Amino acid sequence: MHISFFLREALRAMRRNAAPTFAALATVLVTLLVLGVFIPAVEVTNDAANSVRGRLIVDVYMKNNATSADEVRVRKELLATPHVKAVQFVSKAAAYAQQSKLDPAAYTLLATNPLPDTFHVSPDNPGNVLAINSSLTPKDPAGQRGVIDASIQSVSNKKGYTKKALQLTSAVQWGGLAFALLLVLASVLLIANTIRLSLYARRREVEVMKLVGATDWFIRWPFVIEGVVVGAAGAVLSVAVLGIAKVALLDPLFAGWSLVGGIRTIAFPALLAILMLAGVIVSALGSGLSLRRFLRV
Repeated sequence: MHISFFLREALRAMRRNAAPTFAALATVLVTLLVLGVFIPAVEVTNDAANSVRGRLIVDVYMKNNATSADEVRVRKELLATPHVKAVQFVSKAAAYAQQSKLDPAAYTLLATNPLPDTFHVSPDNPGNVLAINSSLTPKDPAGQRGVIDASIQSVSNKKGYTKKALQLTSAVQWGGLAFALLLVLASVLLIANTIRLSLYARRREVEVMKLVGATDWFIRWPFVIEGVVVGAAGAVLSVAVLGIAKVALLDPLFAGWSLVGGIRTIAFPALLAILMLAGVIVSALGSGLSLRRFLRV
């Protein structure tokens, strides 16, 4: 049987059952609008969490009498420490220049530079910051923590802040992922249930076709095509609404905001493609799968 026959049957059924078709279309539209808003929101939240985790480093402060040879030796020791990704050296002169720009009034009163030479140690994974800190401050036989090199004055000890930051960002990321999965599942169930109600209104038609000898796929194809059409139409409408909202509201509102400009989210064309695919695939699967119970005659 030619595909055009099934397409004509699907369009004819949609015209004859306008109310259930409109309900399914409205459900797809609202669900995809929620997804279209939620996906960038989750990305913004995860980006903020990753930004916080990216700033978790270990600062190693050198003694004032440390020589260039000491700095070279300490750098090698730091790079050899497990889970260390990179080491950045900031001289006391560079640190003084940087801090004096931030607070000129305070630093003009200082007769000498109180800042030490510092190594900023970046971990290969933010979760390994505490492990690096422990490696750089091993315990002696008495149980007291020291440093791995005599030229090191101290190692930054922000374990409380680091633990809280790691716990909070992990909770945000896992919470966002769990909520996203729940929202996607709820969206699929909502669309499938709406389509099932639409099919229930036409169950007699399916039963008659089944009793006169029509095959399951002969009956199913028009419904699948109908689901594709409804899903595509709902996706197009949601894309249009999101596009108008972006151009008319968000772009003018956030224009010139450097803080907002630094936020990285999914590209708008990619978001639209995801919504289109989601609307079509979920609606088609919902139609095909929901029809199974009515084929048992």
